[in-house]
Amino acid sequence: MARFDPTRPDFSPYGFSCVRWTPTTMPRGDRHNEIELNLLEDGRLVYLMGGRKVVVPAGRLTVFWAGVSHQIVAFECPTPYFVMTIPLAWFLQWGLADEFTQSILRGEILIEPDEGRLALDRSRFELWNEDVLDGSGERRHASLLEVEARLRRLAQSVAADTPRRPQRKSPAVLDQRHLSRAEQMACFIAQNYTQPLTAETIGQHVGLHPNYAMALFQKTFGTTLMKYVTQHRLSHAQRLLVTTRESIVHIAFGSGFGSLSRFNEAFRQSFGCTPREYRRLQRSDR
Repeated sequence: MARFDPTRPDFSPYGFSCVRWTPTTMPRGDRHNEIELNLLEDGRLVYLMGGRKVVVPAGRLTVFWAGVSHQIVAFECPTPYFVMTIPLAWFLQWGLADEFTQSILRGEILIEPDEGRLALDRSRFELWNEDVLDGSGERRHASLLEVEARLRRLAQSVAADTPRRPQRKSPAVLDQRHLSRAEQMACFIAQNYTQPLTAETIGQHVGLHPNYAMALFQKTFGTTLMKYVTQHRLSHAQRLLVTTRESIVHIAFGSGFGSLSRFNEAFRQSFGCTPREYRRLQRSDR
């Protein structure tokens, strides 16, 4: 069973994963550039997020953006629980309901309001766990399609439940005032990485001088602003290469790269092969 490693570099990626985690308190907060899904079969977790304690209950799918620092400070979980991570760029490509997506990017933890779906969700997570561990492109792709469908249903459930909620703000909501400036920049990039971005435009969005914005972002996340932008663009391109037949040049520009040569260079540096070779290798695994 997996458990949190306090020595892992802050903001290093988990990628597309689905594992059972051993419940444990965390000595520090964790941040990674994925959407995280939790499913507890019993008990509860208590996260510290943005200075607030948020309870994750058993039996109901829970989703949040893990780019916001999250730290388990207490738990009552007799058994391991499921954790799935999905690269943020992949999640954004699904084009889910805007209010659902924006709520997640604002730092809200979204919880399935229907308490009767545990058995079905448990069987889904067990299958996704097997598919991801199997490693074949076809099985991983099938799981991604199923996760997308499950999140679409969650978005519908949350939207239908909204009118029945008390008007007071949920303690699970972290609005922009509770996100640090660096987290606000990360959120802005996540929403706009396919557009032309510079340190100046990103800094402007949060009211910071570009030099200070770059220094703050690197200090917080351990990577530069523009490397973070490129990471999003490459993750976007990865999924399109595997799941579509779009041309390489169309994927390059659609992912936010200004030229095909820059796309090829960045892709080779990160993955050790060209986009065309990557597509061929992934399809041969199916």
